[in-house]
Amino acid sequence: MKSKVPVIIGSIFAAYTAFVAVVVLVYEPTPDEMHWEDRQVYNNAKLADITIGQSLSDIKLLMGKADFSEAKVTDDVALQVLFYRTHHAQSDGVTTRDECTPLLFKDQKLIAWGSDTYAQYLAATIGG
Repeated sequence: MKSKVPVIIGSIFAAYTAFVAVVVLVYEPTPDEMHWEDRQVYNNAKLADITIGQSLSDIKLLMGKADFSEAKVTDDVALQVLFYRTHHAQSDGVTTRDECTPLLFKDQKLIAWGSDTYAQYLAATIGG
């Protein structure tokens, strides 16, 4: 009588190989799970798709968690700036604001993004 052990082991190996192939071919990591270089490329591609007036929640859904964020209220208007990594400046293992593109929101709506955006946010005086 022949042993069924080789058949069982072969079947388990084939199933495992099929599972790994499906995961490798189908799995799409979320932006938060990506390596920093992949995240940079992803963020740059998504920045081309955003429009003025998009909601904060839509942007977070599209781009994932921001690398940095700040918020304040000025003249009864809520301002929030989110920073997303978009370019490499220094190989130090740390993402810094100068490697990010800021997105500025006014009352939960996107009003600006790009290099001058953070200066606009800083220029707004805090009120109450």
